[in-house]
Amino acid sequence: MSSSTAAPGSSPLPDAGPSSLCAREPHVPADQLVAEMVPPPRFDSVRFATYLPDPNQPSQSEAVRVLEGFAAGLGGAHAVGGGKRGFFGFGRAKAQPPAGPRGVYLDGGYGVGKTHLLASLWHATPAEPALKAFGTFVELTNLVGALGFQKTVQTLGEHRLLCIDEFELDDPGDTVLVSTLLGKLVEAGVALAATSNTLPGKLGEGRFAAADFLREIQGLSARFRTLRIDGEDYRHRGLPEAPAPFSDEEVMKTAFATAGASLDDFAHLLEHLAKVHPSRYGALTDGVRAVCLTGVRPVPDQSTALRLVVLADRLYDREVPVLASGLPFDRLFSEEMLNGGYRKKYFRAISRLTALARDAKGLVGA
Repeated sequence: MSSSTAAPGSSPLPDAGPSSLCAREPHVPADQLVAEMVPPPRFDSVRFATYLPDPNQPSQSEAVRVLEGFAAGLGGAHAVGGGKRGFFGFGRAKAQPPAGPRGVYLDGGYGVGKTHLLASLWHATPAEPALKAFGTFVELTNLVGALGFQKTVQTLGEHRLLCIDEFELDDPGDTVLVSTLLGKLVEAGVALAATSNTLPGKLGEGRFAAADFLREIQGLSARFRTLRIDGEDYRHRGLPEAPAPFSDEEVMKTAFATAGASLDDFAHLLEHLAKVHPSRYGALTDGVRAVCLTGVRPVPDQSTALRLVVLADRLYDREVPVLASGLPFDRLFSEEMLNGGYRKKYFRAISRLTALARDAKGLVGA
């Protein structure tokens, strides 16, 4: 897809054509995974002051107030042993961690600003960046796979704060793993904060036999104070409908005319995603200024759909516009998928891809 031949009557195309995501096979060293656990570029400059609560949703303003106090309470030396406890029992932890919640859990629908608030908490916490970690649930479980359980506990146990975005329990193995990990980190005095579309006590519901792992799920729930954040998806407040897909020719011409763009057939990209671990999807898009896709069609199965959700999250984090031909993004997932246990993930992906499609409109004909 790097030919520089222009169609008759069209504008000449640059010699250097677009790259292909399918040609990339990124490798991320384990130590780099820890160093990169910071808020993504989209949320690098957000703060509590830049969050605009909906005046019709008082829970949003209340969340800001509580989280500001939570961040202020994380000051002081990080040590397990002696000293006063701060907000919610943090600050200098006692030798025996206090009973009750050891973190905050932001629950709400997609697009109400949960990640904005979580990143603001990370920025507001008075500790060096090396003592704060921010990552998605997928990145956290992958870190355990890369470092091993004990090394992960040792590494993250030295942190003041661990922020977990998009907290989801998709299988029993993750349930036991994360429950045990967070328990060890709480014992080490680490503060926890998480976001999700599912209340802690409902994690895993509709995905696997959650009743068989009720003890682990209840244990996770006990570690958090839940903050409900109500509201509608801010990405659609007063904004026009998602733009209609472009033609194959428009997508290809834009890809060739846009520096740093990638160009891939949608079906081929879905096949390639199966060969790359989801933890590397961020690295897969490093340096890409725009993603151009031809032939968007419904995803064929749930495993493929979940991989696409992770890619959509990484593209949204990095503010990479997505230009596509084929079907509109709200037709990616079948009715069965949208009514199943992963429906909130799929709605989040649709919301984010729609926002990125709007961002890409300005590339056409530029």
